[in-house]
Amino acid sequence: MFMSVLSGLIVSVDAFFIGLSLGLQKRCKFLYLCLINVFLAGLCVLGFMIAERVYEIIPFDPDLIVGFAFIGLGLWYILHYFISKYIKRRKGITGEEEITSLKTLIPIGLVMSGEAMLITMGITFIFGAEATFAIPITVALAHFGYSALSFFLARTKYVKRIPAVISHVISGLALITYGLMALFVEIGI
Repeated sequence: MFMSVLSGLIVSVDAFFIGLSLGLQKRCKFLYLCLINVFLAGLCVLGFMIAERVYEIIPFDPDLIVGFAFIGLGLWYILHYFISKYIKRRKGITGEEEITSLKTLIPIGLVMSGEAMLITMGITFIFGAEATFAIPITVALAHFGYSALSFFLARTKYVKRIPAVISHVISGLALITYGLMALFVEIGI
């Protein structure tokens, strides 16, 4: 059980960078982050409950699905930032600061929640019979803790100087790295 909880803590680190990118947006409120994490916790529990059934249905190792899903999520997160930046430039909006709206918060919340559900399912797949309810609880609490900490750190004067692109790229790369690790486990590297 210790290893499954440790895995939940380690692979949830990307939530730190998501909280950082939300914290760098002046109009984003902590309440938005809390709502995202409530939805995320529900999806973690759902992911844990359906993981065994999904594992039985899939005719091949689910590490492939987990790996490609995380790589896709990471690429989407990075590309979404650059595409929205390009669109803002075309509309004449200048500056590094993002404009927080439901159009940006909902996709971020869905990506973060879907990623947490996949993490929960992936850890449950890996630990199989040893999987306990501690997995979704750990993943949900780690996501909330990391994102809340970085959200408040982003409001300090030192972190405000960091360009938003760094947090988006690092967060996306963390997801891609986790996806590659899942694929390497499947391939046996």
